[in-house]
Order: sequence, then C-alpha cells, then structure tokens
Amino acid sequence: MYLLGYDIGSSSVKASLVNAETGKCVASAFYPKTEAEIIAVHPGWAEQHPEMWWDNLKRTTEAVMAESGVKKDEISAIGISYQMHGLVCVDKNQRVLRPAIIWCDSRAVPYGEKAFQALGDELCLSHLLNSPGNFTASKLAWVKDNEPEVYAQIDKIMLPGDYIAMKLTGEICTTVSGLSEGMFWDFQHNEVARFLMNYYGFDASLIPPVRPTFSEQGRVTAVAAAELGLKEGIPVTYRAGDQPNNALSLNVFNPGEIASTAGTSGVVYGVNGAVNYDPKSRVNTFAHVNHTVEQTRLGVLLCINGTGILNSWIKRTVVPEGISYAAMNDLAAQAPIGSAGISILPFGNGAERMLQNRETGCSIHGINFNIHTRNHIIRAAQEGIVFSFRYGIDIMKGMGMDVCKIHAGHANMFLSPVFRDTLAGVTGAIIELYDTDGSVGAAKGAGMGAGIYRDNHEAFATLEKLAVIEPKEADRAAYEEAYQRWLSCMK
Repeated sequence: MYLLGYDIGSSSVKASLVNAETGKCVASAFYPKTEAEIIAVHPGWAEQHPEMWWDNLKRTTEAVMAESGVKKDEISAIGISYQMHGLVCVDKNQRVLRPAIIWCDSRAVPYGEKAFQALGDELCLSHLLNSPGNFTASKLAWVKDNEPEVYAQIDKIMLPGDYIAMKLTGEICTTVSGLSEGMFWDFQHNEVARFLMNYYGFDASLIPPVRPTFSEQGRVTAVAAAELGLKEGIPVTYRAGDQPNNALSLNVFNPGEIASTAGTSGVVYGVNGAVNYDPKSRVNTFAHVNHTVEQTRLGVLLCINGTGILNSWIKRTVVPEGISYAAMNDLAAQAPIGSAGISILPFGNGAERMLQNRETGCSIHGINFNIHTRNHIIRAAQEGIVFSFRYGIDIMKGMGMDVCKIHAGHANMFLSPVFRDTLAGVTGAIIELYDTDGSVGAAKGAGMGAGIYRDNHEAFATLEKLAVIEPKEADRAAYEEAYQRWLSCMK
C-alpha cells in the first residue's frame, strides 16, 4: 500500500511515493529540471499557466512510477501541497479563463490597502486575522476591475491546489485553510467572510464547496487516470498550502511548536491555540491543517524575504570564487559570537511585511578596517538572518505563543552550525532537524485523510530526526548582547 504526494511549487512540481506501512519514501521526482517560467507582462506581475502545472505533474508521476516499480493499483490515496495565495479562474466547463496570478504578484496591493482603510483595521484583523493585503481576494478584485469580460465568465475561483484536485477528480472544492489564506474566511463567524465579499462585490457562488483538509475530496477520474498512468478511483484525501504542509511534514500540529525554513527567503511558522492577531499585521495568520471549530489551531506565518539570499550574495561577492557553502560555514565559525561588533540587517530583497511593508534595504554596521576580516562579515550575515528570525518570533510571542521548539528540515541555512547555534542561543528554543520534504508530507497527509493513519503521531512515527541543537547556557548572554546591538541598528 502506497501514498502519492504532490507539491505544486512555482519553480517545479514534485511527486513522492511513500510506503504506508514503513513510512519511507520509495521514489521522488520533480519537473522541470530548470525553474518553471513565470510570466511578468508588467513590473510586479507574476503569472503561470495552470495547464503547465498539470503537464509537469504528469511528467513527475510517470517518473516516480517508473523509478519505484510500484503498480498503479497499489496506490491508496493522494495528497496535494501547493504554492499559496494564487488565483485560478474557471468557467462552468472547468476551462481556465486566464493565467493564474501567483503568490509573488503584487498588482493587487492597492486593492487590499483600500479595502483595509475602508473596512477598518478592527473589523479586518478581528475577523480575517490579517489585512486583506495582496492575497487572493484582492487579486480577484483586480480581475473584476481590469478584466470585466473575464470576470463575467467565472464560475468558480480556486487556489492552485484546488485546480490540481479538480484536474484529478473533476470536482471543485476547497478547504477552510485555503479560504483563510485567500482572505475569504471569517474566523469570528466560522463562515465565508461575507463583509469582504460584499465590499468587493463578489457573488457567493464563486466560492467552491468547503471540505475538511483531511477527508475524501473526490476520486481520480478515468480521464485523469489515463493521462497519469494511475488507477481510476484513487481518493484525493488531503490538500494544504505549502507552508502549513511544511509544518505538517515536520509533525508540527500543536500550540508552541514551530516549523522553520531558510532558503532564499526565511519562514517561521508557528501554531497558536487561540484566535489572535498582530495589531500591526506584521505576520499572517491562517487556519492550520488541523484547525476546526472545536479545536483552534492557527498557523502564524512570518516570512522574511532577505534571508538565505543574503548568504548567497556573500558567497558571490565576498568570498573567493570556488568556496563552497560548507567552507563558508567553517570560515564563519572562526569569528566570535557577535562578529566582533559587526551587525548586518538582511532586508535587501524588497519590502518586508514584518517591517510593515517598509523597504529598508540591507545595511552593514560597525566595520573596523583594522580588526575585521572576511570571516567576521560571513558570520555577521548569518547572525543578521537569525536576528531577523528572533525579531519576528518576538512578535509571535506578543500574540500569546510560547516558542519552545523549532522543527526544521536539514537543508539550506540549517546546514550551518553557526546559524543553528545562533538561533538556539538567541531564542532559547531547542532545534530539531529532520529528513523530509513537502511532497512526502502531502503523501502522509493523504494517509491521515484516508484513515490509514489514526493521527499525526502514527503518520510521522518514522520521521527521521537527524540532530537536536540545544541552547548553550554559557553563550546566551553573548548572543543577547549581539542581538540588542543589531536591534539598535533597526531604529
């Protein structure tokens, strides 16, 4: 018995086959091998053709089936993870009406800002837990205003994962978690946010039926089965946005647990057990995968644009050519905690929501030409990234979250001992590193939705913990001093 998980990203589509009994991944593949095209007709625009996701999904399915040797009738359930905040519009024949407006498209920012001002921060934050922002609802408002001929043909709107589920099953539905990430969910009334729908002039019929995150959401049709080389009738039993799914992949389900990634951008995603929000809307709050009316589980998402990209910039411009990231980490370790007084603000990759959408740029403070070397700069960059995480975690703590443990994949910046030790030292949290990814998590989510696993404890019983990093009490004061100096540079 096997579980098939898909991760629909903006760069590629990945598929993984997981043996349901052992919990082990038996095959993985992704396509395309170079980054998928993002269409940018105008500055700040970002679109993709949903049909491209489906074509890439067919290729990855073919690859994992061939690599694994698994027979198509051995697959018991399918799970989907997807890039968040996108907008797919289809007509009554399930025909895509325009390219999808994806997560990094910024054209709808003025629409969200205008709605926030008109409706008021108290109403928006207490019901949506966020400002309308540049999320799916505001993107739909842009289409309504600028492409009325397209808007008039829309039968249903979808997130990218909803589209893939439609292609698999022929059914259009969504989840509370998905609606919340699009700013369509009212947490006070536990229903579609009628006040925002009315403000934008959206008809309620545009919203698909809502299904639980872990549930049967349709079955693979004969047409899809023929295209994919799968068996007709396999149930789709799980779907979630990539950040909630990343948390699921790391077995993060309960209040106080944190999932983190540090690639090009950095993410801290924590689970809150009470309906709450940041009054300055510096972090985003969505329904987590296990949120229900009876059990509040909200994912608080901190995204920092200028994280790993600073480390890669250091590699390209500061260290000699040919130096690997591992060698860079060794050089950073030769400098002391606090980098002998250098502080780097890592905000050189556009506006930061954590800073209330200010675009401050990256800056380096405290360099002394007589004592500082390349090693100090490399370490200061990694420390600056970590300190931006701490800044955001403090916002989460202000929302009532107790951050005591951080789960992360053993990848990207978490491969650096300096990065890991600094994060543990400056937050006081224990860091646990795991071997997993989003498509594997989606497969295990499918196992939970199909009832193959009783709960997350059984689903992730075989999750491989690679390392545990605990705060070194002797170094806590030095990390705190360095953080306070970094913080003073923010003013």
